[in-house]
Amino acid sequence: MTVLNVKNLCETTKYKLNEATAKIEKFLNDHSLQELNKEQEPEMDEFYKGFLSDTRHLLVFSEVAYEKLGMSLRRPSFNVEYAEKVLYEVYHSSVNSFFYPKHECYSEDGRYAYTGQDAIRFRKKPVREVRDLTIELSKIFETLREDLTYYETDYITQKRMQGERV
Repeated sequence: MTVLNVKNLCETTKYKLNEATAKIEKFLNDHSLQELNKEQEPEMDEFYKGFLSDTRHLLVFSEVAYEKLGMSLRRPSFNVEYAEKVLYEVYHSSVNSFFYPKHECYSEDGRYAYTGQDAIRFRKKPVREVRDLTIELSKIFETLREDLTYYETDYITQKRMQGERV
């Protein structure tokens, strides 16, 4: 990729990560486990604990990536190699963390992606706020996934061909 393309991709990725972290942070600051599970159902308690845990991890991964992208963009001379490594990390930490959450409270059903419907399917029916946040984030992370698809395979192949370990 050309320097300009990588730099532009870093800028748009940084912007999208900032948007996602703002939404996640607001949600986590405004909602507690007790508030989400007002009926005190034990199975929903586990569901929300998992959801909140995954959401906190996603926030951390996204904030770290945001900071690294900022460092990359602030350097006096733009280091393409470092920027590509950071974009690879964004794909494999933030994007994958969203689409493959550890506690599997939701999953992506690709069959719905082409119908215009939401592709996110929850394991249990969550409260409206959880659903809304997840759907909003899915739009952001879907765009990031599309933008960074190159870094899923081509970046690794390129590095391996150069004899580097990734």
